[in-house]
Amino acid sequence: MRSSRPGALRMPAEWEPHEATWIGWPHERTDWPGKFAPIRWVYAEIVRRLAPYEKVRILVQDRDHAEKARRTLRAAGALAPSVEFYFCPTNRGWLRDSGPIFVTDRAGRVSITNWKFNAWAKYSDWQLDDRVPGFVSRKLGIPQVETGIVFEGGAIDVDGRGTALVTEECLLSPVQARNPGFSKADWEAAFRQFLGVQRTVWLGRGIAGDDTHGHIDDIARFTSPGTVVAAVERDRSDPNYEPLRENFKRLKRASTAAGRPLRVIPLPMPEPVYFKGQRLPASYANFYIANSVVLVPVFSDPNDCRALNVLARCFPGRQVVGIYSRDLVLGLGTIHCLTQQQPAGKPVLR
Repeated sequence: MRSSRPGALRMPAEWEPHEATWIGWPHERTDWPGKFAPIRWVYAEIVRRLAPYEKVRILVQDRDHAEKARRTLRAAGALAPSVEFYFCPTNRGWLRDSGPIFVTDRAGRVSITNWKFNAWAKYSDWQLDDRVPGFVSRKLGIPQVETGIVFEGGAIDVDGRGTALVTEECLLSPVQARNPGFSKADWEAAFRQFLGVQRTVWLGRGIAGDDTHGHIDDIARFTSPGTVVAAVERDRSDPNYEPLRENFKRLKRASTAAGRPLRVIPLPMPEPVYFKGQRLPASYANFYIANSVVLVPVFSDPNDCRALNVLARCFPGRQVVGIYSRDLVLGLGTIHCLTQQQPAGKPVLR
């Protein structure tokens, strides 16, 4: 499928109805050095919480990997009829970034935008991950749009009505540059053409410990049209204090594609999480919105309850559930990073 005129495609908001959630069952032990054993149980709990409300489509390396996943899910009470397995070898399982970004057209038909993936311009092993969108397109018979641009889903958050959040650190810095030489105008044109974004709100820097160099999904997220939760740090000595303060100010000055001011709600940060001296990117903003449920990373922290209460008020029609992620975040990502939503839509007539 070739891209059509600008604005014809739209990336739905995450809270819009899903057909499925995609995840990649964990297998790369170096992502969680010394802590790989408990990670499969975190994934199982995520699947258990999602499966009652939508399909959960899981990428596995091979039949042996699938059987191990089934055994874990069965033991956790999460092996439901809505769980499906797909054999697709990957380098890692962070499908927010390597997976397809689904879009719909004006008739509500679903297609895939296939962006290039290069492991955040940081790691050398990305070739298998870069094939994931094409695999999903072929497997489901969903047409795809080749963008020719390096990009990841964790770098953008949208309201489904033409407004997007991104950061300058991720998309404009010469450090881990995805597309060297790309300007704000270049990015905004790509978002307009392929995702239906009419207004891009640029924030500054991401949080400490984020090896993606500034993904938005750790700092600010839409919770409804015109409403954003933004991470705030109260400790002035913390390296996140000033960047998050500046981002909050930018959001308060920003407006939607419709020209309305954003409503900005503070979301607390957990206390710093370290492992063997390494600062990890722990953030409550890395939540995932699914049908009827919102999954929120929690860290055995005094602010866990505060964050869950903030998000419960933002999602009154959904159950807000904390998922223990203190081990998971050693992989430098949590729940939003490992999930990718497939919106519900009309079938494509072929």
